[in-house]
Amino acid sequence: MTHEIGAATLPAHETMLLNMGPQHPSTHGVLRLMLELDGEVVVDAHPDIGFLHTGIEKSCEYRTYHQAITLTDRIDYLSPYSNNLAYVLAVEKLFGIVAPGRARWLRVLIAELNRIASHLIWLGTMAIDLAASSMLIYAFREREGILRLMEELSGVRMMTSFIRIGGLPADATPAFLDGTARYLDEFPAHLQEYDDLLRENPIFKARTQGIGKILPADAIAYGMTGPNLRACGVPYDVRRALPYEIYPELAFDVITETAGDAYARYLVRRREMDESARICRQILARLPEGAIRIDDPTAAFPKRDLIHTSMESLIHHYKLATDGPIPPPGESYAAVESPRGEFGVFVVSNGTNLPQRVRFRAPSFASLQALPGMVRGGMVADCVATLASIDFVLGEVDR
Repeated sequence: MTHEIGAATLPAHETMLLNMGPQHPSTHGVLRLMLELDGEVVVDAHPDIGFLHTGIEKSCEYRTYHQAITLTDRIDYLSPYSNNLAYVLAVEKLFGIVAPGRARWLRVLIAELNRIASHLIWLGTMAIDLAASSMLIYAFREREGILRLMEELSGVRMMTSFIRIGGLPADATPAFLDGTARYLDEFPAHLQEYDDLLRENPIFKARTQGIGKILPADAIAYGMTGPNLRACGVPYDVRRALPYEIYPELAFDVITETAGDAYARYLVRRREMDESARICRQILARLPEGAIRIDDPTAAFPKRDLIHTSMESLIHHYKLATDGPIPPPGESYAAVESPRGEFGVFVVSNGTNLPQRVRFRAPSFASLQALPGMVRGGMVADCVATLASIDFVLGEVDR
């Protein structure tokens, strides 16, 4: 008999169709993976997405440029700062403005802390998928430290919407900066714990080495970016290839591996946490003084203390809060290196207070479409390791 998966008709031979998922969002997201199996061997795989569709892109077109920032948090909900930053950079290009120096340094600091937190979630969940349950507890322990820093900075642990057009809504507190320094001092010892648990663990290596391989040419053809591409030996990093903010002033290495398998993807993300911590230490040592938001009433909110003493500032605040800023007509694109790869934002202005078009370039979408070729010919159990190693977020895929 023949089987139909989507629009494809499978050949008439003795195979079995198996649904993996949809899973709960607390796993790797609500993904349905339809597998065609010949015994335990995967003959073909078909990802079925769309269960988490939120319509965020269209919703942004019915919000002012300031209001849309809160929606970007929810796209890749494990990396809200990267989403905020990419969107704000695109809007700032429309206005032709650049945030003050201190704000740009702080933006990169919180983005790199967020990268560490995201990689910790990935590391813990990948390990528990392969039955290394202790790793999840350790990873969440260190992530909790970063979430507490984010709460000190913004009052919110995750969906902070803290990056704003023209800078930041508030300066970093001394408690945040001191807490970040203490966290970075303690972090290397925890990373060593992770290495002791996993790096040379024979079971972990057996479950990941040679599993979910993809060639560099195929990864590029699918549009993969981030750690998944760099694990194939391609040294593409938006922070170097398309420099933004203060990254040209910072010293860090673009981490690559050559095997292109699940273990290589683990090594890249594990070593990237070292580099992110290195970047954060440089920022703490060189953080300049100065303003954290531009003084431009057409795009950025005035200082809060001026609202109580200056009628002009109060009027500017009211106009921006109600009508929103109005950029000149045009279009812009900005990309950042999110924990999952190149996260890009395309914004079109028609000269009104609402964007005409907002489009997100989601790295998880490109990575997930490569999954069938990565699992084809492998075992069912290897699908779990491959899925976990890709590190996708379905909120970003479905949008």
